[in-house]
Amino acid sequence: MVDLLYTELLKLKRSRMFLLSIIGAAVAPFMVVVSTYIHIKTKDPSLFVPFNELFFDANMYTVLLIGVPLYGVVTAYLFSREYMEDTLKNLLTIPVSRTSIMLSKMLLMFMWIMLLTLLAWGLTLLLGILGQFEGLSSSLVVESLQQFMVAGAFLFILSTPIILITIVLKNYVPTIVLTIVITLINVMSSNSEYKGLIPWPAAFDIAYGMLLPDYPPEYSYIVIGATSIIGFIAALVYFRKADIH
Repeated sequence: MVDLLYTELLKLKRSRMFLLSIIGAAVAPFMVVVSTYIHIKTKDPSLFVPFNELFFDANMYTVLLIGVPLYGVVTAYLFSREYMEDTLKNLLTIPVSRTSIMLSKMLLMFMWIMLLTLLAWGLTLLLGILGQFEGLSSSLVVESLQQFMVAGAFLFILSTPIILITIVLKNYVPTIVLTIVITLINVMSSNSEYKGLIPWPAAFDIAYGMLLPDYPPEYSYIVIGATSIIGFIAALVYFRKADIH
């Protein structure tokens, strides 16, 4: 497993995808903090936007709007690269199990997603300090970091259906289409009373303790768990059984 993970890291080192993902992760903080700063300076100097609101908005845009397509591209890159370059059959000639290959890719994806999440949080903090927004405290720093990382972990957990689509269809395009559909559902349901039953909005609400009281919170956890577990089992079974041409 360690050797497989090291191999994946070496392949990533030679790729531009990591740099592109960093740029993508920076979009939400820039969009939230810079646009807020410009609006205050040019439109409404009396407007007061506390630091905790910057963290909340940046995390919300990351989870519901930018994160799914961005991490979907990361997923497609990790799981379809060998198919598209026709190198997977060569990899399978060495004495490693398909399960180990898939788990090593998922471990790298987890590390990648959490690093990008940390980057989004750190950039929000840095830009907020440079913009001289008020309300920053040590407790807010710790709390906001925890909320970002919990949301990032949920995005990884919910990536298994995207992994399944990627390895079944072996192409970037279906994965990107799926992530766009998920993003549209997230946007349309963000103000719905049923958003706690949709995995991605529910994950954001859990991170902030904002689950609606319309139904038990267990429902949200069950939806998230079922989505993740079913996607993982289906992806693992397919990858282990599929013929590699």
